[in-house]
Amino acid sequence: MPTKLPSRADHVGSFLRPRSVIEAREHRSAGNIDYSELRAIEDRAIADLVKWEESLGLKAITDGEFRRYFFHTDFLLQLDGVEEHGGIAKAFKNDTGKDVHFAPPKMVVSGKVRHKKPIQLADFQYLASLTSGTPKVAIPSPTMLHFRAGREGIPQDVYPTMEEFYSDVAAAYRAEVESLAAAGCRYIQMDDTNLAYLCDDTHRADAAARGVDPNDTPRQYAKLINESFKSAPADMIKAVHLCRGNFRSSWAAEGGYEPVAEIMFNELDIDAFFLEYDDPRSGDFAPLRFLPKGKTVVLGLVTTKLGELESKDDIKRRIDEATKYADIDQLALSPQCGFASTVHGNDITTEQQADKIRLVIEVAEEVWGSVPAMAE
Repeated sequence: MPTKLPSRADHVGSFLRPRSVIEAREHRSAGNIDYSELRAIEDRAIADLVKWEESLGLKAITDGEFRRYFFHTDFLLQLDGVEEHGGIAKAFKNDTGKDVHFAPPKMVVSGKVRHKKPIQLADFQYLASLTSGTPKVAIPSPTMLHFRAGREGIPQDVYPTMEEFYSDVAAAYRAEVESLAAAGCRYIQMDDTNLAYLCDDTHRADAAARGVDPNDTPRQYAKLINESFKSAPADMIKAVHLCRGNFRSSWAAEGGYEPVAEIMFNELDIDAFFLEYDDPRSGDFAPLRFLPKGKTVVLGLVTTKLGELESKDDIKRRIDEATKYADIDQLALSPQCGFASTVHGNDITTEQQADKIRLVIEVAEEVWGSVPAMAE
């Protein structure tokens, strides 16, 4: 069965911020420029990025998340009833052996969660005006409003029951999906660190200490994401990216997908799963045996954390390994994560970033050949 993706060569969405955008953000923070001036600089940078993406041969086109500081906070804080309260301190790991200490911002609930206005609409409309490809919008998963704080971050006087909380969050997300769909958006990816963290023994123990049941939560999260996408049109590509943390070429979690795979693949009503498979910490391909027909796994075999370029032969060998558990027609290829999940970016160069994308496209063409723009 053909994939619904616009190409077998895809990407997670974020790219290294150009100096112009980084400096403009600094000037905005210092009060030297106003919001409209910042946005005009972002607009120019995004227009250049779109030309670059198309020149490489990408079919799914994003704005690189150039308008965001963090992949999740810039979106979530625009919902009513959501505030940022510090973070969970974590030593992010990397290949240098020197931990990067970072506390990813934690969202807490201060009132009823409501969708007060379209969040990504103007950004999508600008992106769509620039490309003849498939504009792709990446937004944080709704699970980000629960996992890092747990029940303590959701006051009982606001939400006496968790069912009420999940219902309101899903309704807020549906409103956002509907606003994007009405504007013509047909590709939305939800970025979810939490299902991936529930594959890590340490994070599972930490979650249990916060009152988050690591065995039951994946099923609740699948239901929440499904409800968030419930009103999406039939021709919309619905995707989820599972991330183990991506900050300055470092990660926060490890472990294969076995603890969540059966629920994730079978109970999540989405079209494509972007999975990180760039190194041994990601586990083997055995969890792909749970993948049902009609869904696609995008294998993240090319790392965004290191500049060294993978070999085509190694990537093809790993794709072949994956086909022991999933049909080749249900697979695609991408980098394992974005190149800049935060404004800081990973420790690679823009030239290495381009080389990684070219590699993904070339291998995909050699393995799968050309792919129709959209499967019916």
